[in-house]
Amino acid sequence: LRSADDDDSLDMFAAIRGGDILVHHPYDDFTATVERFVVQAVDDPDVLAIKQTVYRTSGDSPIVPALIRAAERGIQSICLVELKARFDEERNIRWARAMERAGVHVVYGIPGLKTHAKLCMVARREGDRVRRYCHIGTGNYNPSTARLYTDIGLFTCDEATTTDVANLFNHLTGFARPPRYERLLVAPSHLREGLVAEIERVVAAHREGVPGRVVMKMNSLVDGPVTEAIYRASQAGVPVDLVIRGICGLRPGVPGVSENVRVVSVVGRFLEHARIFAFHSGDDARVWIGSADMMVRNLDHRVEAVAPVDDPACRRELLAALELM
Repeated sequence: LRSADDDDSLDMFAAIRGGDILVHHPYDDFTATVERFVVQAVDDPDVLAIKQTVYRTSGDSPIVPALIRAAERGIQSICLVELKARFDEERNIRWARAMERAGVHVVYGIPGLKTHAKLCMVARREGDRVRRYCHIGTGNYNPSTARLYTDIGLFTCDEATTTDVANLFNHLTGFARPPRYERLLVAPSHLREGLVAEIERVVAAHREGVPGRVVMKMNSLVDGPVTEAIYRASQAGVPVDLVIRGICGLRPGVPGVSENVRVVSVVGRFLEHARIFAFHSGDDARVWIGSADMMVRNLDHRVEAVAPVDDPACRRELLAALELM
C-alpha cells in the first residue's frame, strides 16, 4: 500500500480492485491501511455510502469523526454501535450521540445480541454501476490497541463477499430479514455449524487417504460442539494444532481421545488477538478469519462474522504466520 513516491496519493480503491489485500497489525500500520481506507472514502466524491461497526474505539480515533464528516457531506453514513462493550460503554454512548447530532444513522443492533463483528463497507459509484469495498477484521477499529494487539484484516471487493456484508448490515439495521449468506459464516445463525463442517470435511477426506490437518488460532476455546469435533478429528488421526491465548477447555494428549492435538499459547511483545482457522486436505487449504472465539457467548449470543481468505498470496501469508507459532 505504499505509493511510488511514498506520499499520500495512493488510491486504496484501485489497490483493492487489483486484488485482495491482507494486513497484519501492528506489523502493517493501522493508520496507513484501515484509517486511510475510511478517510479516503469520506473525501471521495464518488462514494455513496459508508457502513461501519464500532465495538471498541479510542478517544483519539479518526474513524468516528470521519463518519461524522461523511454525513455532513451528504454521504449515507451508518454506524452500528455496541453500547454494551465492557469498559467502553461511556465512550461509545458519547460517540453515538455525536454521530446522531451530525446526521449519521446510528443503530444499536439486535436486542439480546452483542454486535462483535468487525466490518466496514464502502459503496462507490463507478461508471454505470455501484461497487462495494469491504474491510473484514479480527480486531476493533481502535488505533491504540492496533499498536499493541496482533490482528488480521482483509480488504476485498469480491462481489459475493461484499454482498454478504451488505446483507448483514441490512439485517442489523432493520432493513431486511435474516438473509442466506453465500460466503460469510455468521453467528448466531450458522458460524458454529460452518466451522464444524470444515473439520468434518477434513476428517472425511483423511479417512479416504487424503492427509488432513486443522490449525486454529483464537483467544479462547470452550464451546462444546467445536471441542467435540476436534476430538473426533484427533481420533480419526488428523493432526490438530491449536494456538490459544486464554482459556482452553480441551485437554490434549489423552490416549484414544486427543493424542493428535497440540495446544500452545504465544506470549510475546504483543497481545495475540487474531482469529484464524485453517483446514488442510492434501494440497488444498481453506482459511478463514474473523471476530469470533469458540465460546458459547460468541457463537450464540453475539453477531460475529468469519470470512474466507481465497486470494492465494493472502492465504500463503496466513499459513506462513501460523507455521511460526
